[in-house]
Amino acid sequence: MGECTSCPSNNECTKDKESCMIENNPLNNVKKIIGVMSGKGGVGKSSISVLIAKHLNQLGYSVGVLDADITGPSIPRLLGLKEKKASGIEQVLLPVETFDGIKVMSLNFLTEKEDEPVIWRGPVISGVVKQFWTDVFWGDLDYLIIDMPPGTGDVPLTVMQSIPINGVIMVSVPQDLVSMIVSKAVNMVRKMNINVLGVIENMSYITCPDCGKKIKLFNGQNTDKFLKEMDLKLLAELPMLNSISSLSDCWYESVNESLELIFNPIVTSIIRDLEESK
Repeated sequence: MGECTSCPSNNECTKDKESCMIENNPLNNVKKIIGVMSGKGGVGKSSISVLIAKHLNQLGYSVGVLDADITGPSIPRLLGLKEKKASGIEQVLLPVETFDGIKVMSLNFLTEKEDEPVIWRGPVISGVVKQFWTDVFWGDLDYLIIDMPPGTGDVPLTVMQSIPINGVIMVSVPQDLVSMIVSKAVNMVRKMNINVLGVIENMSYITCPDCGKKIKLFNGQNTDKFLKEMDLKLLAELPMLNSISSLSDCWYESVNESLELIFNPIVTSIIRDLEESK
């Protein structure tokens, strides 16, 4: 077990100190860790992880992104780092940095080709994810964003058991939000004594280019009831935007004005909730 005093969750930790599986790298000083999770894949979880990280970075915070989605690592491509490789000093891995200073670690930085499949058993994948926390020199960070694999399997469990996450953001799409998939993911997080900071509903609507009216793609009348029953906060309803779907093509540009307006209240709410949980 690592030293509790160096753990970002030390003040609000509810884990039994003797059985705690969390290990900490004494070289790192990470203040807050946010997991971004989804009940299943294909809902824009990685894109939202990147946009939250970029927004925090633009606000002046030091930020890192840990790509825990080992079998589908898309963070390097989304941040324009697909040709980069990680380096190391002795037993420590050094994260790759974006042009604006975001530190990133992903399995794709350690493989020869980004399209090489990861044909590993669950325990091996879980071990690699854990090493991305214990063996990477993150240094001083205000926020570490973890892009977690979808679902409620071995790897998300390892992440929540081995890394001192302060809060989790759940990402869904309208047709799945009020489903068993999201309920299972939320209940898993809570059973691990981690706070669910809220839900981001992606691809919620389109905006009419002529009149500006929001057009809902799915009937959302059950959403409010579901959120109330699950005691969840809806952080945002995101529209279908080309700037989100084509994020990997415009990584070198700052977040455009429409995304700025959307993500400012999301990030402000996350920062406030994490500060209040101290």
